[in-house]
Amino acid sequence: MEEEIDLVGKAFADHYYHIFDNDRPALSALYKPSSMLTFEGQKIQGVEDITAKLTSLPFDKCRHVISTIDSQPSTFTGGIVVFVSGSLQLPGEDHHLQYSQMFHLVSVLEGNFFVQNEIFRLNYG
Repeated sequence: MEEEIDLVGKAFADHYYHIFDNDRPALSALYKPSSMLTFEGQKIQGVEDITAKLTSLPFDKCRHVISTIDSQPSTFTGGIVVFVSGSLQLPGEDHHLQYSQMFHLVSVLEGNFFVQNEIFRLNYG
């Protein structure tokens, strides 16, 4: 069970960051109307508003480098909590931005999940 949770968490993180880095508008498929994102302290709810926030970030291209992925089962309808730390490389920038991000995935069908809750923070210092 624990190994399966870890595999799902890693597969989700790889999938999410691949889409984020290459086709950000396509992230909308990962959210539902009830989804909530807290981005640097700003709370945003719903597919349209979350997608608008993520696609309006002041950079077109970036590259996520994952350092760690920790996953736990959630009793909420077979969900999974995924916590990721890593760095973000922006074009033309020499230094990487360190970040932490948490996803609460909720199962909709066997093996399929959507993002119910997401929290993103840059790590300064």
